[in-house]
Amino acid sequence: MTVTTQSPSKEANGLRGTLKVRNISKAFPNVQALDDVSLDIRPGEILAFMGENGAGKSTLLKIINGDYQPDAGTISIDDKPLSFSNPKQAHQAGIRVIYQEPEIVPGVDVAENIWVGELPKRLGFIDRRQLNDKAKRRLAEYGFEKVLPTHLMGEELSSAQRQLVEIMRALKSGVRVLALDEPTSSLTDDEVERLFALVNRLRDEGVAIIYVSHRINEIKRLCDRIAILRDGRLIAVKPASELSEAQIVSLMVGRDLSDVFHRQPAGTNREVLRVEEVSSNWHNAVSCYVNAGEVVGFSGLVGAGRSELAKVIFGELPKNSGRVFLSGEEISPRRPDQAIAKGIGFAPEDRKREGLILIRSVLENASMAILRQISRFHLVRSALERDVVSGFVEKLKVRTPSLDQEVGKLSGGNQQKVVLARWLAAKPKLLILDEPTRGIDVGAKAEIYRLIDELANEGLAIMLISSELPEILGLADRIYVMQNGRITGELSGAEATEEAILELAMADNLSATPTGSATPNQKGNEQ
Repeated sequence: MTVTTQSPSKEANGLRGTLKVRNISKAFPNVQALDDVSLDIRPGEILAFMGENGAGKSTLLKIINGDYQPDAGTISIDDKPLSFSNPKQAHQAGIRVIYQEPEIVPGVDVAENIWVGELPKRLGFIDRRQLNDKAKRRLAEYGFEKVLPTHLMGEELSSAQRQLVEIMRALKSGVRVLALDEPTSSLTDDEVERLFALVNRLRDEGVAIIYVSHRINEIKRLCDRIAILRDGRLIAVKPASELSEAQIVSLMVGRDLSDVFHRQPAGTNREVLRVEEVSSNWHNAVSCYVNAGEVVGFSGLVGAGRSELAKVIFGELPKNSGRVFLSGEEISPRRPDQAIAKGIGFAPEDRKREGLILIRSVLENASMAILRQISRFHLVRSALERDVVSGFVEKLKVRTPSLDQEVGKLSGGNQQKVVLARWLAAKPKLLILDEPTRGIDVGAKAEIYRLIDELANEGLAIMLISSELPEILGLADRIYVMQNGRITGELSGAEATEEAILELAMADNLSATPTGSATPNQKGNEQ
């Protein structure tokens, strides 16, 4: 399907180097990933790829990059047909795709990572002086010499530094088309600004940029045009300035999601979690509580200590002092399995590294927390395992070909549902959700939000950690705001605003007793 659109107000249309994708189709077993997709990626502009998980964005990127070969259709630059059997051929044509997990060699330094495959040599050995000079010149040209020291080893690099290495690697080889897949998912605000400045500069230099992100505000701010895919088809390509956020969402999911939050407060006075004056290497005298049927939000800037607090409660990090109670019983779990046995479930921020075993099946991942309950004489009762897991997979509407599907092959939203299925099967008293919708498309977010509301209405106590203020405001009955390991304030859902949260998150006076450290339930939670 070819979609005609208005051209952006750029001189780029006259530049050479337009990447043309024509009638591309690609199928996998039981899935039509792409269906007759045609569009132009123009030099000197930033084109966004948007769509729900499973819409076809990643498949299209992998075809452009030579990872996959299309079943039908063509790709060309300057009207010259191209056929890639591997990524190296795409690189030689000037096409680079930088995925969420950049390819970094851990045992070598930044300079060698940038020039990998083209290392300068002298007398058969790597010419270190020339290598470092070349790398420093390249970094200085784009203003990153201080951000990315050439002596740092690959394993020492942050997520932002890894992405910069990949981009520098692409630029040294004369990139014409650069694709960035969810580039800001693990970056701080400062790192995001630095990345945006670089992307804008590359656009001004005539590079064609493909930008893939679920963050609509980033897309609206950065991109010239938006290509929206749904179920493998190209639905629309329009100038970003012509689309509102609501229109983008509607085109992505094919339905109106204006009422995305369905929270019906169902909190009780039955206390499930109570934290009293807990201090650790990351916290100072933190006190809070969560009642049955409540969604209690924890907000704050990066480094506030929210995730670390969850890990202290879950027994993953040690506490130095203070007390933690679960349903009135004092607990001091030193390992996650002890916390699980007491009735705590924890869906971590990084589900791929900490929450799932990607090469294992949906069945294995979802049953991990209940293996003792479904085993006899140390042998898992397979029929019971399948019966329990299939019930929660059906309840959570996990989209998977079968329970035996590798969980790493599911979309981000469905992976998160598998994590939730695991904890629901364990029947916890308290469920901790740390950034539950990170990297998930808007349609899947709406489903997760509905699940959170349903679980709270069933009486589950939920501790919700999120960096997305609309998410916290839309879901939480009460909100604790943290900064530098302290609670700086507590807000009811009715009085909470973005301004009030940010004011507490950036509070300067941390010497006074935090307002959230009063005895739990002192303020009352009358329902």
